[in-house]
Amino acid sequence: MTDLQQKVTASHLKRNAYLYIRQSTLRQVFENAESTWRQYDLKQRAMALGWPSERIIIIDNDLGQSGASAADREGFQTLVTAVSLGHAGMVLGLEVSRLARNSTDWHRLLEICALSDALILNEDGIYDPAHFNDRLLLGLKGIMSEAELHLLRARLQGGILSKARRGELALQPPIGLVYDAHRQLILDPDSQVQDSVRLLFSTFRRAGSACATVKAFQEQGVLFPRRLRSAPHHGELVWRPLGYSQVRNILHNPRYTGAFVFGQTRTRRKIDGKYRVKTVARDQWHVFLPDVGPAYISWQEYEDNQRRLRENSQSHGVDRRKSPPREGPALLQGLVICGHCGRRMTVHYGRRQNGERHCPEYTCTARADLQRTCPSVLGPGSTWPSAIC
Repeated sequence: MTDLQQKVTASHLKRNAYLYIRQSTLRQVFENAESTWRQYDLKQRAMALGWPSERIIIIDNDLGQSGASAADREGFQTLVTAVSLGHAGMVLGLEVSRLARNSTDWHRLLEICALSDALILNEDGIYDPAHFNDRLLLGLKGIMSEAELHLLRARLQGGILSKARRGELALQPPIGLVYDAHRQLILDPDSQVQDSVRLLFSTFRRAGSACATVKAFQEQGVLFPRRLRSAPHHGELVWRPLGYSQVRNILHNPRYTGAFVFGQTRTRRKIDGKYRVKTVARDQWHVFLPDVGPAYISWQEYEDNQRRLRENSQSHGVDRRKSPPREGPALLQGLVICGHCGRRMTVHYGRRQNGERHCPEYTCTARADLQRTCPSVLGPGSTWPSAIC
């Protein structure tokens, strides 16, 4: 009897063997099929150790999923559940990196396997996590697997950053800019697209806010171009009504000044495994190369637009600075602070039957953002509520 067979007992054979199969991306599933088949072939190893074919459960619904986290891996969570319930006599994986590339997930699986007396088998051998030496070796393999992922990511990011510093990294251009046959960024050859982008900037310069810009386009019945990003119509130009988020994205994009920028955001993983994207200040951008491409506006106008957008958004912040005055009879617009939560209050107007504005109502922004029950305040010409901020 070999050392492998000595670790497998009748208690293990009474339970199921779980074969976990994973590839990191869908591209690997199609282009690196040999690795997938090698993982499926581990079923023969389990049968040679005494498990009947019907007692070998194959979990392969994580094909195309990264092993960096267990948050989005339904198959891995199913495996951990089966081991926790004592249904597993053995867990099979081609290598540690197939099961997990995160030390937390890997050591959690080892702990559960040790408590439930489940073995772990990979291409190198069979291990019992309840034994110190096997547990130590598996722990080292898990650390090396996580380090390998870090090295791979560092090499890829290093190459991308090096190309970005030369201004040669091809990024998806915004509407109004395209790459020519020589991969040089140019203004969109369609003059109607150029005119629409210039009209947006001139309208914002005149109106002073993103909402007013959208309203101006709607009142004039002007459509705005978009390029489709998804198959099968990728790259096609369509004309649709201008949206508020589209205006803000264009106004915040420094590429319209002819600059090349890279690293405007930082991505961090939260405790729940999900990722949070945060926009950083200009002095923290990885790459900033001004005047290297075609421009619709100057850098000075871009900064003026950013300042105006910040001033417009102050009425929704917690800094309590007043916002710029708007049209309407309300005298306290941009000045009223909610006494319940401390957030700024916005103004809404009712209308008479003839359509004339009247009855200003001050409403706390937290009512919509945080689902709080902050009261509102009615202005002159209405009955004041009994509870006010």
